[in-house]
Amino acid sequence: MPPLHAVSPAAAAAPPRALSSAARVPQRPVLRHATIEEIEAEKTVIEDQARERMEKAIETVQNNFNTVRTGRANPAMLDRIEVEYYGTPVNLKSIAQINTPDATSLLIQPYDKSSLKLIEKTIVAANLGVTPSNDGEVIRVTVPPLTSDRRKELAKTVAKLAEEGKVAIRNIRRDAIKAYDKLEKEKKLSEDNVKDLSADLQELMKI
Repeated sequence: MPPLHAVSPAAAAAPPRALSSAARVPQRPVLRHATIEEIEAEKTVIEDQARERMEKAIETVQNNFNTVRTGRANPAMLDRIEVEYYGTPVNLKSIAQINTPDATSLLIQPYDKSSLKLIEKTIVAANLGVTPSNDGEVIRVTVPPLTSDRRKELAKTVAKLAEEGKVAIRNIRRDAIKAYDKLEKEKKLSEDNVKDLSADLQELMKI
């Protein structure tokens, strides 16, 4: 019979040894679901950014519509005219005053008369369907009545501008949904959260 070894009181009272790291049971990571407040905060940020971009896109479309020439004189027809002024492209309205003396004409009075010929040339090159007249003091632009062919061209132009606006809105909506998907990948939102928020976004930006 093998001899018995005495165990000291200190050894007997010592706590049991911890298991080695290799012997420890792995613990599953605890997933924390976002609170309602956190979800609403993320939703507000993304929707606000999308709404701001959408409003700018709509404003751009409206400005583009204003530049379409109809049978009535409108200074907005010249909004997109940029003149190469001393080597720098500048908006026409920044170097000239534009008035509508009557329903069919525009009067352009440049602050610098030396730019008269340059402005006249730029308006002709813009192909707006109008012919500017330079008298050495001001430029008069007469807006002719619309022909049948011109009306058809305008209809196509307006349709094209409207489609560009729709595409811009769709791209904004796509980017917002991608932002939600990113939050799901980062475990900040659940799949159900993302589905609900994306549905709300689709309704907000329906076109």
